[in-house]
Amino acid sequence: MTAAVGALGALPASAAAASNIQQAASGNWSGYVASATGGKNFSSVSGSWTQPTANCTSGSGYAAFWVGLGGSGSSSDGSQALEQAGTEADCSSGQAKYFAWYELVPAAPVRLGLTINPGDRITTRVGVSGSTVTIYLTDVTSGQSASKTLTMNNPDTSSAEWIAEAPSSCGQDATSCSPLPLTNFGTVKFTAATATASDGHTGSVSDSDWSATQVALQPGADGLGGAQFATDTGASSAGATPSSLSTDGQSFSVAWSDGSAATSSSSGGDGSAYGYGGAGSGDSGGYGDPGGYVYPGGGYSGGDGGGSSSDGYGYGDPGGYGYYGGGGYAYSY
Repeated sequence: MTAAVGALGALPASAAAASNIQQAASGNWSGYVASATGGKNFSSVSGSWTQPTANCTSGSGYAAFWVGLGGSGSSSDGSQALEQAGTEADCSSGQAKYFAWYELVPAAPVRLGLTINPGDRITTRVGVSGSTVTIYLTDVTSGQSASKTLTMNNPDTSSAEWIAEAPSSCGQDATSCSPLPLTNFGTVKFTAATATASDGHTGSVSDSDWSATQVALQPGADGLGGAQFATDTGASSAGATPSSLSTDGQSFSVAWSDGSAATSSSSGGDGSAYGYGGAGSGDSGGYGDPGGYVYPGGGYSGGDGGGSSSDGYGYGDPGGYGYYGGGGYAYSY
């Protein structure tokens, strides 16, 4: 199968005002999540990025960049599935390694037979129709591409994601996952970020047809809403912070930071009905404690604004790109 992946995600779409973008924290994800509303689901998600260079001077590390459907833990019992594809920038034995992959959670990840180099322009689309999942990934710089048509039981299409993450090591049952050390990838910029709903409407991350959440990677952040992935808050001390969306809602950057930069913030204001306080001078700041961000299907009420962003509850923490370890399979969420 062939596909003109480079042309995907180019449709113009209305962007929601910045005040309509919710904020959350995750122990392993950084980027944006769009959650379906009004009884609709998503049929596809698209995005592009330039493969970052891994800085391996500080030792071993792992970083994944991807688009996907599902896995956000938006239901009361958490998501059981995720369909995703992307690239990785890993540091092992002081040397950088780059590759492309896809994964249909809870199955193990599969590498794609493409040569990925830093600076390459990557364009990816993941689509779901019934039990059929289609994966398209193109290295626009080299001209290489890969496409897969796969069958999956009960794919999750309740959310769409554009994410940079700290991969996780998981047990064989895809639970008890721990984020691995995050590679210093500098900054990665996502562009042409769009999703298509089950009714055929295509829009940007901030389109008014769905609800968008900006997610910051903060080491040790807990999950909400019964999320099944990365429930063990694990190892990585580094963080990553997404920028605001572009005016058209299709572009943003994610910047790596060390642990102190990722978690520092000043006090916020009183918690809103959704449980998070006003913004501090650092990251989001002021997450309510014990309130915290209330994701749809979550179970926490609002509260007073906390002191630092680490005082509140985080986003429903959907795991990371996995490796074999701990005597079992590792998974990518």
